[in-house]
Amino acid sequence: MSMDVTFLGTGSAYPSPHRGASALVLRTEGECWLFDCGEGTQTQLMKSQLRAGRITKVFISHLHGDHLFGLPGLLCTVSLNTSCDPQQTLNCVDIYGPRVHELEPTSDQSSEEGQLSAERQLPRQVSSSCLRYRHLPRQVSGSCFRYRQLPRQVSGSCLRYRQLPRQVSGSCLRYRQLPRQVSGSCLRYRQLPRQMTAEHGPLHPQEQPGRTISLDVSSDSYLLFEDKKFVVKAFRLFHRIPSFGFCVQEHDRPGRLKTELLKELGLKPGPLYGRLKAGDPVTLESGYVILPSEVLEEAIPGRKVCILGDCSSIVGEGPLMLCSGADLLVHEATLGNEQREKAVDHGHSTPEMAAAVARACCARRLVLYHFSQRYKPCSLQKEGDEDDVSELKSQAEDALQDSGIEVTLAEDFLTLPVPLKR
Repeated sequence: MSMDVTFLGTGSAYPSPHRGASALVLRTEGECWLFDCGEGTQTQLMKSQLRAGRITKVFISHLHGDHLFGLPGLLCTVSLNTSCDPQQTLNCVDIYGPRVHELEPTSDQSSEEGQLSAERQLPRQVSSSCLRYRHLPRQVSGSCFRYRQLPRQVSGSCLRYRQLPRQVSGSCLRYRQLPRQVSGSCLRYRQLPRQMTAEHGPLHPQEQPGRTISLDVSSDSYLLFEDKKFVVKAFRLFHRIPSFGFCVQEHDRPGRLKTELLKELGLKPGPLYGRLKAGDPVTLESGYVILPSEVLEEAIPGRKVCILGDCSSIVGEGPLMLCSGADLLVHEATLGNEQREKAVDHGHSTPEMAAAVARACCARRLVLYHFSQRYKPCSLQKEGDEDDVSELKSQAEDALQDSGIEVTLAEDFLTLPVPLKR
């Protein structure tokens, strides 16, 4: 089974002409998992070889805008590209991320003043960003202009897929569910319900109540998802607001069959080989039972990809064990080593700090990303530029001397394969 990682945005703070805001896609056969969704992610998707309709899971590391402002538009685009055939099987998009705190207006929301107050609070409540200006919406009335008043609720789009936001809050993680299509309806807009639920606030018309995922204290991680192929866990990071990293672990694959031994036992190649490979015992006509453990070589270890959100360090020792032996460790390096104090003050890392994590968990390959926009990609670097992104790679390599860990600088649209282990 093929697996690769494509970087859609490798810059910090905001998208620029040379680096998009944070976003990357882990692609396996048949589906794509999106990690963070900064502003402009869907445009980056369109420029890549990836298909937005293949996205089945979205993981948001934290609630700063450069990691999530692209999500609403992307979800609407996925909806538009989804068939509205009521006979089609409902698919879903799982969305995992930190808990969004409820809005707490300081005055009566029924009044215009109260509504403006609540609107101004939104940036701080959702992303903890303190804007340096006031936003005063104004409406034009009179006979010279015609206008229509839009409801204050978010557009109320009737999305054609299921959305499962799973929200992490210190010791728990929550999610919601939205159907992928509109049952028997071609309407694209519906009004959001006004009522509030105790835990989640107003639900989208296609949204279903979710569940709470608690912290596993023994491993200091959250079990987000597990199926026959993968297990995905989240772990906590130090940042200015709650931030998380993700570990995607492929299950071990069965070892090769000892075909010569099977022939000696009297079992010819055929469907029974598949049963043994799947872990099922096989009984011969003589009554002898062949156990898979007898005829299978050692299991082939699964691949592991670890993607860390914004951080200055990892919380606890558990995550280091979780990330141990990662084939790919994706770690931010916002600023160079010479600006370590500034990086830490803002909850970010330097190449040397990222290298320390890679060494601690014995990663095979360290990929640096989330660079300050001052660092242009190597292809756009000009002689004499003060901020040389290649210097960040050198700083990480210096910290990893004699470790055997490969260092890669991520650039927008870079695709890195994660090969099968042999």
